[in-house]
This record gives sequence, C-alpha cells and structure tokens, in this order.
Amino acid sequence: MTEAWMATPSPNDLSPRRQSIERWLLMLGALLLLAAGIGMRTPTPSDEPRFALVAHQMVASGNWLIPHRGTDWYSDKPPTFMAMQSLSYVLTGNWQIAFLLPSLLSSLGTLWLIYDLGRRLWGHRAGLWAALGLLCTVQFVFQAKRGQIDPTVTFFLTLANVGLLRHFLLGPDRRALWLGCFAAGLGVITKGVGILAFLLVLPWLLAVRLRWNGLTPNTGGVLTWLGGGFAFALALALWLVPLMLYVHAHDTPEAHEYLSDIFLNQTVHRYVHPWNSIQPPWFYLEVIFTSWLPLSLALPGLLPAWWRRLRAQDARFLLPLTWVVLLLVFFSLTRAKRDVYIMPALPLLALCAGPFLRDILQRRWAQWLGMAFLLALALPTLGIGLQGLFHPTAWTTRFVAARQLGDQAASLWWMFIILGSWMLLCVAVCRWRRTGPALLASMSGMWLLWGLWAAPLLARASSQQPLVQRVEQAIGPHAELALVAWKEELPLAFERKVTDFGFVEPWHQQLADAIRWQERAPEDRWVLILSDVMAPCIDQAASLDMGMTSGRDWRLYRLNAVAQACRGGIVPIGAVEDWGGIDRRP
Repeated sequence: MTEAWMATPSPNDLSPRRQSIERWLLMLGALLLLAAGIGMRTPTPSDEPRFALVAHQMVASGNWLIPHRGTDWYSDKPPTFMAMQSLSYVLTGNWQIAFLLPSLLSSLGTLWLIYDLGRRLWGHRAGLWAALGLLCTVQFVFQAKRGQIDPTVTFFLTLANVGLLRHFLLGPDRRALWLGCFAAGLGVITKGVGILAFLLVLPWLLAVRLRWNGLTPNTGGVLTWLGGGFAFALALALWLVPLMLYVHAHDTPEAHEYLSDIFLNQTVHRYVHPWNSIQPPWFYLEVIFTSWLPLSLALPGLLPAWWRRLRAQDARFLLPLTWVVLLLVFFSLTRAKRDVYIMPALPLLALCAGPFLRDILQRRWAQWLGMAFLLALALPTLGIGLQGLFHPTAWTTRFVAARQLGDQAASLWWMFIILGSWMLLCVAVCRWRRTGPALLASMSGMWLLWGLWAAPLLARASSQQPLVQRVEQAIGPHAELALVAWKEELPLAFERKVTDFGFVEPWHQQLADAIRWQERAPEDRWVLILSDVMAPCIDQAASLDMGMTSGRDWRLYRLNAVAQACRGGIVPIGAVEDWGGIDRRP
C-alpha cells in the first residue's frame, strides 16, 4: 500500500527461513541470558523470602487457596503467584529453581508476545528490534531474575493487551480477544491490576470515532463482547469461587478479616490513602530515564517518529502509546509509588519503538549517546573494583560490612573489574558506528556476570545458614524452637519445624505468646529473638549470643532467662515496637 500511514519504517525482505532462524536465536539467547544463575542462590530480601515462604507453606500444608505466612493468613496478594512457585517445586523438586521459574517463564513469554505482535503489525525486523530493545532494558532483565510477582503480572497484562490489540488492529479475532480478557482476569487474581488492561478500550473508542487508519472494520457484535466478559469472569472465578466456598465453610473472624484486607485495604484504601512508598508526582519520570535504560536513550528519536505516525492517524501507535500514558497517569495519581508498578507499560513502549530503533542507532547523536552510556557504566565499575581490591576506602569498607561479605569481598571486586573491562572492550571493538552490538554485548555481559557471579555471591554472604547452624548446635535435634520478631528468610533457612506467633502481631505480643508457650515445656523449648525486643523481659546474661545476620542481632534463650515480672506473658511495650517492617497499614 502507498498510503503514508502504512509506510513501514523497518523493511521486511528476509526469507522465511532466515526469519525463523533469527526468531529462535532471539529466544535461545534470551533463555540463556535470563536463566543464567537460576538454581544457584536462595531468596534474598526484601520480597523474595516472603513469597517463597508462602509457597513453602502451600506445599507443606496442601492448602493452595489461602496463603499463610507463618500462622497468619497472608492477605497482601492473591495466591496465584505463590501457587505458581509451588507448582514449579512440584515439577522440579528444587526450591532454588522453583522460586525463580515463574519469573523466567513469564519474562520469556512477554518477550515472545512483543516480538510476535511487532511482526504482525510491521514485519519481522520490527518485532525483532522491539524484543531486543526490551531484552536490553535494565528493569525487565533485573526483575526477570528475581523471584517477585511483577514479571508474572507484566506477562498477564501484556497478554491481555496483545489479545485486545490483535482484535482491534488485526482482526476481527474473537479468540485473541477472549484470551486477552481471560489474561486480564488472571492479572486481577495475581496482583489486582489486571483490570487496567481494559484502559486500552478508551483510545480504541477515540480512534473509531475519529476514523483513524489501521483499525479492524468490524470488531464483532454483542455476543463477541459478552464472550470477552465471560472469559474475564471465568478467570476471576478460578480463585473467587473456591475462596468464597472456603470462607463460607470456615466462618471465622480471621476469614472475614482476610476478605476485608485483600479486597478493600490492599486495593482501594492502599491506592487512595497509601501508608508507605510515598514518592513525588514526577517519580516515574525518574524511573523511565534510569530503570528503562538503555531503551530510554532512544526517546529523542522515538518521540518525533511517534508524533509523525500519530499525525498520520496510525492507530497501530495510538492504542499502545495511549495505554502506556494512561498507566503512568493512573499510578502517578496515588502518592504510593514503586518502580515496578509501571513495569507493565515497558513491553508496549518497546513494541512501539521496534520499527524505528534500527534507523535511530544509525544516527550520529544516538551512537555517541549509546557509547557515552557504556563509558558511564564501565569506568566507574572498573574504578570501584580496582579501589575495593587494591585501595579500600571507608565507603568500600562500609559496603563490605553492610553485606557481610567478609573474605568474599575480593571476589566481588574482581567481578566489577571484569565487567568494567568487558564493557570497555565492547566499546573499543565496536567503536562509534556499531552502537547496537556494543550495547547488546555489554548488557549481556553484565547480566551474565550478575546471574552467575554477583547474585549467588551476595546471597551466600547474607545467608541465614551460619545463624541456623549455631542455633542447631546450641539446642540439639530434639528441642523445640520458636521465633519472635522474625523475618521471612529465617523459617526458610531451618529444616526443622519452627513455631511462630504471627508475623503482623506487634513484637511485644509475640514475646508474650512465646513466654506462655515456653511455660508449657520449659526444659525443651527455646526462643530465637531479635535482641532489641528482649528488654525488659529477657535477661541478656542468661541468653546465648547467636551473632548477627543482615544487620540484626539474634539471641537464644530458655524460660530461665525470662524475668519473673513477665511470667505468664505479662509483657509491657518496650522501646522498640514494630510489625516487622512489612507492607501493611498501621
């Protein structure tokens, strides 16, 4: 076609065989890059141990419907993601693989969806560049290597968006629409934000009204949209129906509190009246220009290109770009902001960048900017490694102490030196006119070293295992153990069953319950407690020092260390009081 709006910025003149080879090389390379290091480390704070603990308890209890963190019902998130981790363990038999597998598979799925939609809209090369742009982005790869919920949510929202876009732009495609609606429902029962996929309907309605180019002439009648609504409701019902039946059968205050917290407090109230992660209105601009590097470096070339396509009334750009803006506005309106909240916008941004990235990287300003970015990473990285290894300063000493690296610090500094040197080598070999390969090789080297070297090293350094070994030696194999003022990584580290008295309970209340628990078998029961919580009830001299881990000092005691005034669980509120630092409204 010769119309201006149909002009394809990326030519597609490759043979089907060559396209197939490049497509599978893309996915194989992505698999190697994203999977590097899986199975080599344990969960690390802040969120990974929480989800991993819930998944452990799902497998141990057989209850995959109501997630628990210790004895508490865990109502911060629906159980979908943790159930996926549990299923991964059932399939692999290895928790170090299982807690990361959903993120890996979701990220690969997101990458494939963006390539495939880009191919359908603009051709193979546009889809390939869109996927490569996404694969190079810092936030996407970093989160793909984390055992957190956000890559899974991003996949479900991307699948929902792709389904709707295929129906609106390449259809009519009822099956794609229904799959997209079903994916939106899965996004709701994963983190609650899946409903945001339907914001895509707003720019579609606008484009239909203004008769923009590229729209599907007929998107179906009432039955088509009723089918989409049914698919969305079906996904919700996978969790809500069993949940309501369970709560009806277990009509307890805990059950009703769970429903109130997960449906009102953690969604509506948290958005309107947030209690943590408070950030200024421009926070997400900072995220775009930092966490979305190096893709965000192309924005000076992308913005004019997008504007030209919008002036040509090209709906292929209007719909996804408007959805990105609407998502940014939605999360900017609340005071609580975290960088991962807008991660679902990144795939569609990369999709719209795909047709133009090749041409942009051939421009002189983009080549200089890309190389300057690599030098800005390489030189400090190399300098920090050399300084930490040969001339330690107060800063490097504090860094090592804060992460409990000890003798392993030299290994980390060598990793910095190798990474900085690799990036400089990429710049020297590729020079200024081959910025794309330099960026791809440099970022690949960075993430391979991170996954295979740095992340396992930092996980070992902050491991709870030394603490667990000291506790096991002190109490022996037949004693009972309880935790007070605990973090999620502690129960994960013990192979024995440990007792807890709630996680969201105030620490003085946990201590009171622990004292009453010990009084029932004083000779056999020990308590591992955060040292700051001991006063005024626990005599430090009568307790055992278990050392520090993750900056927290732990003590072990039996009932003989409990002051008489606190016997029976009469514990005053001490100088330190907290709910474990969790993400919960006080």
